Amino acid sequence: MADADSSQPLRLQEIKAVCKTCSLIELCLPVGLDREDVDALDGIVQRRRPLEKGSALYRAGTRFAAVYAVRTGALKSSVLSEDGEEQITAFHLPGEMLGLDAISFGTHPSTAMALETSSICEIPFAELEGLAEQVPGLQRQLLRVMSKEIFHEQEMLQALARRTAEQRLAILLLSLGDRFGRRGMSPTRFLLPMSRQDVSNYLGLAPETMSRLFKRFQDGGWITVNRREVRLEDVAALKALTNNREMPLRRDP
Repeated sequence: MADADSSQPLRLQEIKAVCKTCSLIELCLPVGLDREDVDALDGIVQRRRPLEKGSALYRAGTRFAAVYAVRTGALKSSVLSEDGEEQITAFHLPGEMLGLDAISFGTHPSTAMALETSSICEIPFAELEGLAEQVPGLQRQLLRVMSKEIFHEQEMLQALARRTAEQRLAILLLSLGDRFGRRGMSPTRFLLPMSRQDVSNYLGLAPETMSRLFKRFQDGGWITVNRREVRLEDVAALKALTNNREMPLRRDP
């Protein structure tokens, strides 16, 4: 599928939500800014046309020109391994920013693809830098967002390192629940925007292993799954597993 056309931002009159009235204002860049500063930021933000499922927001190696915030939908970031296989490095939900990893390189080190039809706010970085020089609060917020994204990625890498397959899945499900909860949604009942194959790729597990894990978690009464909907039935048990306070589930012989 062809990449979305980034040359046609939505006209202002076509949008109902702007930064100052956006429901994600508590999660995105404008947090803590004065109303005048939010108005100034809104003046440079471009609302792109919806990005269709499977379309690329940007590809690895393309020139860096903007950072992005997810308004609705979800995206994944991925890189190619030495043998040419896709390796998913992150999932991005509404209120989260992406493209920040390209600031120091000048080109995008990863590819960002839509997991479902998604709406994106595009913030041209040159204009953002110029505005940040005039608005100290924006400069602080930009640094805060960058620090938060770096910390989150490092935290997930550390959490998943040297963990069993069961623990990795539990960590991801709890993380998704927490992120959905911060968006005013249920932290224990949500739709997975990514496929099981994407989950297995991200966690470094074989698809067959992933299917067995979901079944084991259901059999253990920890979760229930209905197609893409996941319900965390026993959060305490999942947390205990991630903290090594409970024996991992039985492995197949």
